[in-house]
Amino acid sequence: MTASPRVRARRRLAAFRITVFVVLGAFFVVPLLSMASFSVRVPARGRTLDYWKQLGENPELRSAIVTSLELAALTVALMLVLLVPTMVWVRLRVPGLSRIVEFLCLLPLTIPAIVLVVGLEGVYAWVTYFFGDSSLTLTFAYTVLVLPYAYRSIDAGLASIDVVTLSEAARSLGASWFTVIVRIIVPNIGSALLSAAFISVALVLGEFTIASLLNYENLQVVINLLGKSDAQTAVAASLASLLFAFVLLVLLSFVGRRSSRRVTATVAPAPATSTTTPREA
Repeated sequence: MTASPRVRARRRLAAFRITVFVVLGAFFVVPLLSMASFSVRVPARGRTLDYWKQLGENPELRSAIVTSLELAALTVALMLVLLVPTMVWVRLRVPGLSRIVEFLCLLPLTIPAIVLVVGLEGVYAWVTYFFGDSSLTLTFAYTVLVLPYAYRSIDAGLASIDVVTLSEAARSLGASWFTVIVRIIVPNIGSALLSAAFISVALVLGEFTIASLLNYENLQVVINLLGKSDAQTAVAASLASLLFAFVLLVLLSFVGRRSSRRVTATVAPAPATSTTTPREA
């Protein structure tokens, strides 16, 4: 018995999806497996985990990992403090400026990193004067760098809710603007904020150009320097940073699903209950 045209089309679509998934999976997995094999291979002794053990024993690499994690946390915090109140205020008070704010936030995406460094070099002379020459001052440059990606994510979250109605209802009940943003707006766009945070963390952990040209040390700069003397340890560090970003993505997506379920359960209407009057009884 021959299958109907609809069944054959569905089977072809399923086969196409599986083929695309396998090809893309191999495209991403094969280089990672090659990196893992190279980081544990010793020509004369077979396999060893000594290069992975050096990730925690190398003081420069350990310091660079801590610095990059601190940079990621500070960048996410500064990005959220700047973007969320500004975007909410623009939607509520001056919606006509939304195009201007969008243009300013997306502008770093159109400027090459090398050009950004040329402009930031003079600015960082004053940053160094006021805040010192710590690598953590890269937070200001990285915040500008993540604005295009974070803006798109937060803008999609704000577009999915009625910001005006929620804020007016909260204000009519006596809530301050801080309460409106922190307790009303932020819980409703939690998934968008998590997406913006993950994109920012992934970008900070993988950034090399700005830190290198401004003579600061982060994880990628130290890995590049380490690769000139110990290539296998450098590959192990690169693979570890990729795995960390992947695990972080999984955790953030899990937290995002839990928060969305919690919000859905909170706003779900209560089941209707039937009441019987004495006359109906």
